[in-house]
Amino acid sequence: MTPQHCRAARAWLDWSQGELSKRANIGLSTIRQFENGLRTPITNNLLAMRRAFEDAGIVLNDDPAGITYKGDPGAKA
Repeated sequence: MTPQHCRAARAWLDWSQGELSKRANIGLSTIRQFENGLRTPITNNLLAMRRAFEDAGIVLNDDPAGITYKGDPGAKA
């Protein structure tokens, strides 16, 4: 997952960084620093963010890079 994936998924879901922090159970500073390109989180934190997005119906694509929403568009988390 890239910082761009993270920002795009949050925007689609209308989640703040704080909301992602709660749903992924990781520190807010981890998300802020990741999205700003200041550091790469440890693997467990990246997986927790990915899992939070996937649980909300977001699929992160590597090639081509982007996101896909799986589910009912009227039921965004």
